[in-house]
Amino acid sequence: MINFGKAVVKFRIPIVIISFLLLIPAGIGYFNTRINYDILSYLPGDIETMEGQDILLEEFGTGAFSVCAIEGMDDKGVADLEKEIKEISHVKEVICYAAGDVSIPIDVLPEDMRSELKNPDTGSQLMIITFDTSMSADETLESIDKIRDLTDKQCLLSGMSAVVADIKIICESEVPIYVAIAGGLSALVLAVTMDCFLLPVLFLLSIGMAIIYNLGSNFVTGEISFITQALAAVLQLAVTMDYSIFLWHSYEENKGRYPGDKNRAMAHAISQTITSVVGSSITTIAGFLAMCFMTFTLGMDLGIVMAKGVVFGVIGCVTILPSMILVMDKPIEKTRHRSLFPDFKIGKFVTKNFWIFILLFLIIIGPAFYGQNNNKVYYDLVGTLPDNLESVQAAAVLEDEFDMGATHVILADANMPSKEAYNMIKEIKKVEGVKLALGIDSIIGPAIPRDLIPDKALEVLNDGTYQMIYVMSEYKTGTDDVNDQCDEIRDIVKNYDESAMLIGEAPCTQDLIKITDIDFKTVSAVSIILIFIIIAIVLKSISLPVILVSVIEFAIFINMGIPHYTGTVLPFIASIVIGTIQLGATVDYAILMTNRYKRERSRGARKRDAIETALNTSIQSVFVSALSFFAATFGVGVYSSIDMISSLCVLLARGAIVSLFVVAFILPAMFVVFDKIILNTSIGFKPKKEV
Repeated sequence: MINFGKAVVKFRIPIVIISFLLLIPAGIGYFNTRINYDILSYLPGDIETMEGQDILLEEFGTGAFSVCAIEGMDDKGVADLEKEIKEISHVKEVICYAAGDVSIPIDVLPEDMRSELKNPDTGSQLMIITFDTSMSADETLESIDKIRDLTDKQCLLSGMSAVVADIKIICESEVPIYVAIAGGLSALVLAVTMDCFLLPVLFLLSIGMAIIYNLGSNFVTGEISFITQALAAVLQLAVTMDYSIFLWHSYEENKGRYPGDKNRAMAHAISQTITSVVGSSITTIAGFLAMCFMTFTLGMDLGIVMAKGVVFGVIGCVTILPSMILVMDKPIEKTRHRSLFPDFKIGKFVTKNFWIFILLFLIIIGPAFYGQNNNKVYYDLVGTLPDNLESVQAAAVLEDEFDMGATHVILADANMPSKEAYNMIKEIKKVEGVKLALGIDSIIGPAIPRDLIPDKALEVLNDGTYQMIYVMSEYKTGTDDVNDQCDEIRDIVKNYDESAMLIGEAPCTQDLIKITDIDFKTVSAVSIILIFIIIAIVLKSISLPVILVSVIEFAIFINMGIPHYTGTVLPFIASIVIGTIQLGATVDYAILMTNRYKRERSRGARKRDAIETALNTSIQSVFVSALSFFAATFGVGVYSSIDMISSLCVLLARGAIVSLFVVAFILPAMFVVFDKIILNTSIGFKPKKEV
């Protein structure tokens, strides 16, 4: 590796120039990568709810639908609005109380159905709008914006497409601020904890370039999720910052070994950084890649992007950053200052009182594990978005004035006898929490010939192959009540038509709950196994992987157990990805200390002396890295108005601090207790015998 280090030093100026030029294609790739704001689109394509969405689009030409709450408008105004909405591109049909050329005539509607579509006390009305494009397609979102422009807050759109449109608005305005907050707070931490004011700028510049390369390379996949877009830059900054810190500390150490020859010192620093960073970065990459084993493919989306980010971060750390440091050598020296960070020497205290930390480990692990496994999670995006968003306001109107929550769609055989279809809908209406079931047979009944219904009105709900039935529920998406309701409705329709399908946001979310519960167990197991194997290979040990993974898992139990005892409800994705990210990102701290412990023992140091030296020499790097990780993620967590992103960042921030304390106090105590086992089950710990 020393030859690679010498090559970087020799070509430092071309490296800096090329690295800046590469930002051009990376930037073009970034701005041409589509962002997907629909979480449900990452469900497996072979489940019934997703197959039903495809049938809805293929057979009816309807990919998305929205229930529109109209306030303060008379029937004539609603009829005029209906006509205007129909003229908007990609709006397929409109079903409402007011009469129109396609709408079901008012006098044909049963009395109970009229009362559900129009609130007699407030005059508010409901309108079902269908689109000929998919739920999160750019064309659908543009149509949503145009519909909203037609009225001044009188036309409130609910449904997943409206939610997606609002999330898009928030992300486009907030994501650049996430990066600014993460970068600014990280720079502040580095300025305080390091001995040079210019260094944080160079660190952030080199990492920022690696982030742009990573995000630009996403153009190859075509699109990324909004969660990946929001978290990728922040996480890459937080996870790869310690590589830059390790390089700088190694460079400073080698300048003492080679006084007056900074080029040689940097070449050795690069060589040593590659040796130490590659091993730890592989564990981080493995943690992210473990998410690719999720059936819910959002995990693969985030996992691949972050794994690439770590690779770009390592490459930047051993090429771009050292080149910049050497090029900016004089300004660096001029901006040096006395470090404001205290020199912690806690090694002796920890080894002397190791039994206290082992006792704390044994006392805390039980409640922490219980708390992690009993957290409450939510799956409903709408309930956690800001109240001023139109989709949230629409959901509130539906709940308050119409006592409605989720809307389901049933796809059944169009050739089902009218009497059976009528009886099926009648049974569905009796299901607890069902407010309205709207289908051709519920409107006209089995006794009235369909010939009396206009063809265009008939085509809205029946295309000759499938008939479509809208079911409006009192219950909110993601609740136990609506899930039980979906099960009951599904049982009813399957009795009449085995091929019938129940689709919509609530059934999709029900599938999401089942799938992510399995994914959590899969990802946890895969990440632990992968990182266990990597640590075993890197450290050449059988016992150390058990100790290191156990210690970091202990930190994860604490971090994820706290919400249970504070009564905090977490987003469903948190329980899946936080543990994996925290394990992959903070196991680096443990590996750094373990390598130094190994070096001291191999040189003949006694057990406690080796552990004290390892802790005292590693704690500063670990502390700065963890504090930088905390600053980058916590600031975004406090600022973000999307609870899913905010909660993930707060958990990651707390996880970094918990891992810091666990590595600083619990891991050395483990070394004291298991030193003899480690020496006898590991290669390279025992000092070489002199011949």
